Amino acid sequence: MSNRLIVLSCLLVAALGCKKKAWDEYYGRPDTLEPPIYQVLESKGNFRHILAAIDKAGYGKTLGAAGYWTFFAPHDSAFDVYFKANSMSGIEDLDSNACRKIVTYCLVYNAFKRERLGDYQSSLGWVPNVAFKRRTASYTGVYDGQNTSGESIKVINSNRNNNGAVFYVEADNNNKYLPYFVDNFVSAKGLSAADYNYFYPATPYTGFNVADAVVTEQDVPAENGVIHVINKVITTLPGLDEYISSNPQYSEFKKLFDKFLLQYALNPAVSQRYQQTNGSNAPVYTKIFNASLAFSPNNENFLKQQDNDGQQNTYSMFVPTNDALLNYVNQVLLEHYSSLEEMPINIIYDFVNAHLWQTAVWPSKFATTINFLGEEARFDPAADVVDKKILSNGIFYGTSKVQAANVFSSVYGRAYLDPKYSMMTSLLNQELKFQISNIRLKYSIFLISNDVLNDAGYFSDPLVDNNPAFQWRYTPPGGGAQLTGSSALVRLMRVLNLHVIPDLDVQSLSGSGVVKTYGGEFVRYENNQVFSSGNLEEGNFIARTDSKTALNGTAHYLDGVLTFTETAIGRHIEKLGAPATSPFNYFWEYLRRSTIYTASTGDILNVAAGSFYTFFIPDNDAILAAVNDGLLPGTGTAPNKVPDFNPAGLAEKALVEKFINFHILNKKSVATDGQESGSFETLLRDNNGEPTSLFVSNAAPNSMQITDMHARVVDVVQSSSNYLSNRCVIHLISDYLKYVE
Repeated sequence: MSNRLIVLSCLLVAALGCKKKAWDEYYGRPDTLEPPIYQVLESKGNFRHILAAIDKAGYGKTLGAAGYWTFFAPHDSAFDVYFKANSMSGIEDLDSNACRKIVTYCLVYNAFKRERLGDYQSSLGWVPNVAFKRRTASYTGVYDGQNTSGESIKVINSNRNNNGAVFYVEADNNNKYLPYFVDNFVSAKGLSAADYNYFYPATPYTGFNVADAVVTEQDVPAENGVIHVINKVITTLPGLDEYISSNPQYSEFKKLFDKFLLQYALNPAVSQRYQQTNGSNAPVYTKIFNASLAFSPNNENFLKQQDNDGQQNTYSMFVPTNDALLNYVNQVLLEHYSSLEEMPINIIYDFVNAHLWQTAVWPSKFATTINFLGEEARFDPAADVVDKKILSNGIFYGTSKVQAANVFSSVYGRAYLDPKYSMMTSLLNQELKFQISNIRLKYSIFLISNDVLNDAGYFSDPLVDNNPAFQWRYTPPGGGAQLTGSSALVRLMRVLNLHVIPDLDVQSLSGSGVVKTYGGEFVRYENNQVFSSGNLEEGNFIARTDSKTALNGTAHYLDGVLTFTETAIGRHIEKLGAPATSPFNYFWEYLRRSTIYTASTGDILNVAAGSFYTFFIPDNDAILAAVNDGLLPGTGTAPNKVPDFNPAGLAEKALVEKFINFHILNKKSVATDGQESGSFETLLRDNNGEPTSLFVSNAAPNSMQITDMHARVVDVVQSSSNYLSNRCVIHLISDYLKYVE
């Protein structure tokens, strides 16, 4: 090589050396940067055991190289306590799997200092003070299990709540979450140290706890993350499904899942991966919980409405012990069934879901935290809870009693849990289920069995195109056109509404009374017999055969159907007033000859079918008084005038029309039940076209009074009132009502 080339080579080497130095100075590892997590722990000297566990678990390279982790590191003293509690001599007694359960569960994805752990990483940014969990590197993977037939199979858990289509997503290991408690979260949630110590009574709450451990040193920096030192060894917590499965005292609750709410579906992708990795030909099945459940107890991902929503909330489950569950099942659910297999599956869904919450239920928040059925936790934290755990995917409470769900403990439950009343249950489910099953709202209900409905011509057929409207059929017992589908359902719903009494617990039918039904029509009872307008018209009074109480009212069992009349109101007034000796006679005589009455149909002008009305009919003496006071046409001289029922003059005919209209409440039906008072419009319009009104005083049963526009107070004659007509109640009154034009 020539001297010239040697010189050039030397210059090139020198130039490259200068560039490398500049590169290293700019991009090289800063001298001030802390070592990785593994090396930081080594340098501290009191983490020999966790370092040995890291090595055994195969995570030395992970924690000794680049990355972005939060590691909750138990110090050696924590391990000494752990070894002693588990009768171990040292780390050598832990195999690689046991070490992995410790290391991976203490290893959280992403680096979080103490100040950030209380915040939730939402898709829109940080949400402060709502987080108490972080996703860890720990997950279960494929494990040995049994299918519903008891055969041994390989299983992978669902990693989504079953929505009927999605229950497992590839590339999601269903990683477990680690719970912790920081003071800003506890304060923001309205919790206290008592909530923490309810689960961890042996650990003091310090404002920074991880499960049952205390953080003794926080925010230790490392090249690949942050270290928080803890004073206890935390092993991987089980999930809800794992915990129930491993505890015999909850085996009866588990059987409900196994028998009715579980299936195993072949998972081709996981099967292929497992077979290639393990040299096996065993297929892997996904364990799938029923889509009707609030959540899948083996899903670690919470609702997954956002990727990290498991940071800020968790499931809760209250599970009764075997004795408590069996007692309730036998005494309540199986009152009318010989086995759970016989009952509709919806009963199983409701019973289990009553014990499931899609949110965290903290000990101090039982009364205000709502379950999947919309009900609070009905347990005494001090007396009814025998076991409590914060698990990887939820909060678990073992209880000495069941959650008494509204659908079972209300008047609705009297029909729902009895197969003889399945038709009525189906009708109640159309629109009334949630109202009458609310134990805070009073209801009375008249129960009618399938046989009673069938005898009345009502039938329930198999669903057509899965549309419940088309399962109903009505065949009039006396003959006539058959109704099917929605037409039959509309009729049935009006019948059903006659059997539901809102806002009132009628405990006994032995006396007499009148009550307003859910549909706005009234029914009456007397000496344990009940009747509505249709029954009254037919002379068919329905007998009460039994009564049972519920938390929100009383269920009375009837031997017939309460029916409605379709007869025009005018026909019922005719029936009341046609006899010459009837106190309704004079009113009827004026009505039938008036310009507003159609004799061929019984229709009254402006009294429309389908609307509600109340008729206040003055008795004969009151009509005579109205005649002599000039409010109705008559002949002779006052005070000895007699009625002129068929006046010739237009003015006199108009007088009759005004008088009658003022005695009719428009679109309002009231009875002497003591429930509703107020000012109500009549059918009469004043000279300005505005409706006139009457004030009805109905503060106590059987003492109704009406105040007219001249402040005259008129009594309802109780013995001749509450006559039930077509969405109408007819009352006899002791005086006429006077209007102002």
